[in-house]
Amino acid sequence: MVKSIDYKTSGTCSRMIHVEAEDGVITNCKIYNGCPGNTLGISKIVVGMKVEDVINTFKGLKCGTKDTSCPDQLARALSALSEQ
Repeated sequence: MVKSIDYKTSGTCSRMIHVEAEDGVITNCKIYNGCPGNTLGISKIVVGMKVEDVINTFKGLKCGTKDTSCPDQLARALSALSEQ
């Protein structure tokens, strides 16, 4: 079963994350705004990975002095997706 979410980010330069997963594996990821090279790299790296692995890897990561980061926001988006 394919699931998708458009997640409005908070506390980061990115503004939204669109992510899709099928049977617990990420099939598509797009992070809007943020640092272009980093967000593009993250989006490509996670495709093919298990949702739970990405959550466990990225959850709680901070960007500089911010309480969150684009990877942390992706973990939150994936957590919300898992709850659907």
